[in-house]
This record gives sequence, structure tokens and C-alpha cells, in this order.
Amino acid sequence: MTPSGHQPPSLAAGASTPPVHTYDVALLDLDGVVYVGPVAVPGIPAALAHAAGEGMRLGYVTNNAARTPEQVAAHLTELGVPAGPDDVITSSQAAASVVAELVGAGGRVLAVGGPGVAAALSAAGLTVVERAEDSPAAVVQGYGPNVGWTQLAEAVVAVRGGARHVATNTDATIPSPRGVLPGNGALVGVVSAVTGQQPLVTGKPDPAMHAECVRRTGARRPLVVGDRLDTDIEGARRAGSASLLVFSGVATPAELLAAGPVHRPDLLAPDAAGMLTTHPEVTAVEGAWRCGGWQAVAQGEELTLRSVGPRSEPTDGLDGLRALAVAHWARHPDRGHPVVVRAGDDDAAEALAGWGLSAG
Repeated sequence: MTPSGHQPPSLAAGASTPPVHTYDVALLDLDGVVYVGPVAVPGIPAALAHAAGEGMRLGYVTNNAARTPEQVAAHLTELGVPAGPDDVITSSQAAASVVAELVGAGGRVLAVGGPGVAAALSAAGLTVVERAEDSPAAVVQGYGPNVGWTQLAEAVVAVRGGARHVATNTDATIPSPRGVLPGNGALVGVVSAVTGQQPLVTGKPDPAMHAECVRRTGARRPLVVGDRLDTDIEGARRAGSASLLVFSGVATPAELLAAGPVHRPDLLAPDAAGMLTTHPEVTAVEGAWRCGGWQAVAQGEELTLRSVGPRSEPTDGLDGLRALAVAHWARHPDRGHPVVVRAGDDDAAEALAGWGLSAG
């Protein structure tokens, strides 16, 4: 039991064996995990090659609907991550499957987004149209860097005319080399605000997306690797799969600490190379939580982090964050809750600053 009397969060268990030896398939998000914009996350092509060499199958799962699986696979291969179209699962494909069941073979669908949206709809046997006057039975809206007022206007007119609004995903942001940029969810919100109707969402975290990934990869024990709490981690949690959160994309340590139960990952790592390493456990020690050379104590609505001895080497620099997360989540097992973090010493102050957590 924990110092607060509850069962410890799953993050406390760590992983004494590298995940690459425990899970048969890694379901990897792309934006913020494998690459950021046109550039690979440093070291990740080599890490994925190592994982594949150890026998782990790699599936690439993206809510970004802009490109076709063929285009995504070509981009991955250019970055040193060999992949074929069958290794890529997009939210456009999930949306096309759902819409085909809703409107039937040959049904008219207005595509809003990049080329990947229309391509997935056509592959599912649907008739793609470009104008509301073509009487579409549904509008499928996915991300596309060139989506503008004209496409949004057609979507609004079609939905107000009775078409079903389907969104490939509602990610509000996407990572880029320039920083966080508007994602599909921001543009979906425009259509919803004007029509007054909420869309049917088919991408992550919807379990249907995860089920398609498992079916396509043949996974028996999948590990979801992602950088977003509200899609990757929630999707894994809702599907009953293990998850690894990485900090190479959108998620921040502050968001992690405040996360509710469905957004709490099983493992943490700076990037996807965390599949190749062991992960330390977080243990209860005299009313506190300890991980490596760090100890976190929860008092009221405050957490205090202290350095308590030599830290094991090598380390990924996240042991103190693990201790903080488990300490906070153990006190709030059923809901997310904001927290104030204080530094118990100079080492802790430096660590908190590195994670973007202001020491109180």
C-alpha cells in the first residue's frame, strides 16, 4: 500500500526488463515521437533499428490525416526508418472505415484536409466530393497544412444541410521545429462552432483506432509509445494496453503531474529510445516516495522534492519526476489535480527548472 493508503500507480512498478524484450509490438505515434516536422528526433532511427533487430515489430500510428500511408512510409524511409505502407495506420483510414459503415458503399463524402483524407475514403469504396452542393452524406475532416476558409465553408454548409460531421481527430496542436502549431482540433472547432454540432471522432483515443492497429500488426502484447496524454496515453488506457510517454513532443512534466487516471502512463522516457532501457521502480519509504537518488513527499496540496543520496548511473534524468508523479497520483487516485512543487535543496531546484516546473 502507499503512504496515502491506496494502491500505487502503475508508474511505480517501472520495468526491470527493457520493454523491447517484454512487448511484441510497439505502436508508435509519429509527430513528436519519431519525427518533428521534416526532421527525425535525434537518435530515434538507430533506436528503432535496434528494437527491430531485437525482434519487436514496429507499427506507426498517427492522428495526422494529411498524408497517405505511402507518403508517410516514404518519409520514414528517408529519415532512416525503413517502413512500408502496411506498417502505417492513419486516422483517415479509421475514419473511412467508420464512414463506410454509416453511409454504405459508394456513399458521397466531402473530404476536408490533406491528400490522405480523400485517398483513404476512396480506398474504402466511398465517393469523394468537393462541394456541399454534391449532397454528401458525411463530411470527413482531417489535418492538412493547406486547409483554409474555402474548405471550412464547404464543410459548414454540408453539415448544416444534414451531412454527418466526422473528425479524424481533435488534437488541438501539432509539434513543429518552430514550436507548437494549430492542429486538426482547432479547425474542427471552427466547423462545430458555426454548425452547433459536435463531430464523431474516430482517431486516437477512440478504441476503434487501437483495435485496427492491433489487427494490422497482429499484436498480442502491444506497447503504445506517444507524446500526448489525451490521445496516445488515454487511447492505450481505454484499450487496456501498456503505455510509454516520451517528452520529445507535446507533453510537459507539469501536464503529467496534473493528469487524471486515464492520462497516466505506465512508463516515462525522454524519447522512444526508452523502449531499450530498464525503468526504475518508485518505492514507498517512511511516508515518502523514492526513485533513484530522489525522494518526493506530499503534504497537503504541495510536493517537495529532495536529493537523498547517490543516483544510479546511467540515468535518463527523470527519476525525480517519477517520484513526484507517483507521490501526487497516490494522493489523488481517482482524479487529476493541480499541484505546487517545492525544492528541498539546490539539486532539486536545478532539476525542477530543467523540467519546466517552477519551485515554490
